[in-house]
Amino acid sequence: MRTSLIITTYNWKEALEVSLLSAFQQSRLPDEIIIADDGSDELTRAIIERLALISPVPLLHSWQQNKGFRLARSRNKAIAKSSGEYLFLIDGDIALERHFIADHLRAAKRGFFVQGMRILLQEQITHTSLQQKKIETHFFSPGIENRKNAIRSNFLSRLFSWESKKLTGIKTCNFAFWKNDAIAVNGFNEEFLGWGREDSEFTARLLHEGIRRQNIRFNALAYHLYHPINSRQSLPVNDAILAKTCQNRLTWCDQGLNQHLP
Repeated sequence: MRTSLIITTYNWKEALEVSLLSAFQQSRLPDEIIIADDGSDELTRAIIERLALISPVPLLHSWQQNKGFRLARSRNKAIAKSSGEYLFLIDGDIALERHFIADHLRAAKRGFFVQGMRILLQEQITHTSLQQKKIETHFFSPGIENRKNAIRSNFLSRLFSWESKKLTGIKTCNFAFWKNDAIAVNGFNEEFLGWGREDSEFTARLLHEGIRRQNIRFNALAYHLYHPINSRQSLPVNDAILAKTCQNRLTWCDQGLNQHLP
C-alpha cells in the first residue's frame, strides 16, 4: 500500500524542521512527504530544499500564495498532488514518535478514517526541542501536559482504541484516511477562511458518507510544540458552515478537492 505523509505549514521553519526530521527517522517510512504550505516565505522554502537533499523519500513542496489563512485549500492541493492510497495528515508543529507511521498502518481499515491523539509540550520543553531539532521525552519528562498520551503500548492500544460516530475531539494534526474517501466527499471545504472547524466539517461529510471513525490510543504518538493560540475571529462564520453540513447531512462541498485534481 502506497502512503503519503502531508504536513501543513506556515512561516515556522524551525518547527517544520523538527517535524520533518522526525518523519525521516520513522521505523516504517511513508512513500513520500508533501509539505502543504499556506504561503510561507523563502526561508521556509530554503529549509525544505535543504532537507529534500537528505530525505529518505521524495519530499514535495505544495505552495500557494499568501492570501490569509486558507488551510483547507492548502490541504486539498497537497492531497491532489499525492500518489498514496492512504494519507496521513499532521501539522508542521507536530513531531512524530518513531513508530507513528507503522502504528497508523496497523490501524488502517477500509471504510474507516483514524483519529489519533497528541501530547502537548509546554513552552520550555518546546524551546529546548527546537534548539536540539528533536524531541527527547518520555512519560516522566517535565513540561508535558496530558501525560497519559505519551505512553506507547500495543496492548493498551488494543484495549482502549474504539470506534465512534461523533465529531468530538476531531483534530487533523494526527489523522489518517483513504484518498478515495476524500475524493468521494470532495476533500476539505474551501469556504473555510481563517482558523477553525474545517477539519470537523470534512470529518462530518466522511461520516455522512458512511465512513466510520476509529480512535487510536497509546499508539501513533504525536508531540505538539507549544505556540500561542491562533486568532478565533473567523469562528462564527466557520461554525455556521459546519452547522449547515451537520443539519443537512451533506456529503459533498462545492468548493473542494476536485478543483485541483488532474
